[in-house]
Amino acid sequence: MNNKQLEEQMIENYKREEHMMILVFAQWCINHDLDPAALYHSAYPDQPNNEALQQALDLTVTKEEAGEVPDDTVLGVLSLFGNEELAFIVTQEIDKRPSQNR
Repeated sequence: MNNKQLEEQMIENYKREEHMMILVFAQWCINHDLDPAALYHSAYPDQPNNEALQQALDLTVTKEEAGEVPDDTVLGVLSLFGNEELAFIVTQEIDKRPSQNR
């Protein structure tokens, strides 16, 4: 494998992992009756609609069908990809919950 192929493979791996992060975020929102697009817009008001988020929404399931997505998991993946603004908005939503639902 030459350097160009290795670089392309790394980029593709990053994109797959980024899509997984977006899916985790979107499913977490669905599980907590939150609008993923609205939260994203709160974090990044100057960005247009996120196409990857729209694609992830097509893959989400109802909260009744979904497994739990722990708060720490969604915050961890957002931080891993440098989405600190979105992690801040998620943290605000977590803080709004009654303490027994955290």
